[in-house]
Amino acid sequence: MKKAFLTGATGQDGSYLTEFLLAKGCEVHGLKRRSSSFNTDRLDHLYRDFHESGARFFLHYADLTDGGSLVKLLYDIRPDEIYNLAAQSHVKVSFEVPEYTADVAAGGTLRLLEAVRLTGLRCRFYQASSSEMFGSAPPPQNETTPFHPRSPYACAKLFGHTITVNYRESYGLHASSGILFNHESPRRGETFVTRKITRAVAHIKRGVQDKLYLGNLDARRDWGYAPDYVRAMWQMLQQDQPGDYVVGTGEAHTVREFVELAFACADLDWKEFVEVDPRYFRPAEVDYLLADASKARRALGWEPSVTFADLVRIMVDADLREIDAKLRGGEEALRTAVHSEGRNM
Repeated sequence: MKKAFLTGATGQDGSYLTEFLLAKGCEVHGLKRRSSSFNTDRLDHLYRDFHESGARFFLHYADLTDGGSLVKLLYDIRPDEIYNLAAQSHVKVSFEVPEYTADVAAGGTLRLLEAVRLTGLRCRFYQASSSEMFGSAPPPQNETTPFHPRSPYACAKLFGHTITVNYRESYGLHASSGILFNHESPRRGETFVTRKITRAVAHIKRGVQDKLYLGNLDARRDWGYAPDYVRAMWQMLQQDQPGDYVVGTGEAHTVREFVELAFACADLDWKEFVEVDPRYFRPAEVDYLLADASKARRALGWEPSVTFADLVRIMVDADLREIDAKLRGGEEALRTAVHSEGRNM
């Protein structure tokens, strides 16, 4: 039975990848940062008590800012595959906490690669790179496009990407990077723009929210469905030779288009509810990201399975179900929670 180790296991991609690997018959070990509150909601349906026979999914406390904890974990687990998905991944927030963002996304990748080297593991390594590294490079972007990062997050990711290439070339590590364009799902964090939109649509439809405040409506992004993208991660590590792959749909839409379609899914006119707040603009904007995923399609046989319209519908429907469940549990408590959250978005 193959063993896989995931950082960022509790996030959107980590939860889908855990499901995918378990379905492939793998034993999966996930890194979990210590927190005073539970943050495993996306994984709770997969968890079985490790005392039970047949358990194949395990969470371990460690942190990408603590190299010693990574060495110990890898020495104990001896994984066949490592997927490095963890980061402070909110672009706007990275301008406010640039040092922490770099420590996790850049330094954390280096610490994990060093842990692989120091333990002498003969494993395969996946690095979650990001389309944000392209920044202001003209579209479409592929593996040969020069990088021009426009945020602390993108700069940190670029270091993680290039240090992975360096360890591949210096130490013969089977290390691949997926330069993934935006990928979304109902499990997307609630402060990311797509989920912020679909969640607001559901709340407005049910009468517990009045307005949605957004930043740059003209930014264009290549949006896909997260489960399709974790499949690409796995496919990269099944190749005989490591490499770097751009993964995206090859179709871009503006934030405004996403908003319009999301509100239409709930039979609402977005212009009645959406306002632009300059506080949500970034100090340096990224205007247009569009993937040329020809290499992934050719070498991996990868194709997206969900259209942009279907993605928006999936997310809106999921948020409507969630709000309806909460309403059944107490409308007044929900109203209080929604207005409190709105101050922090």
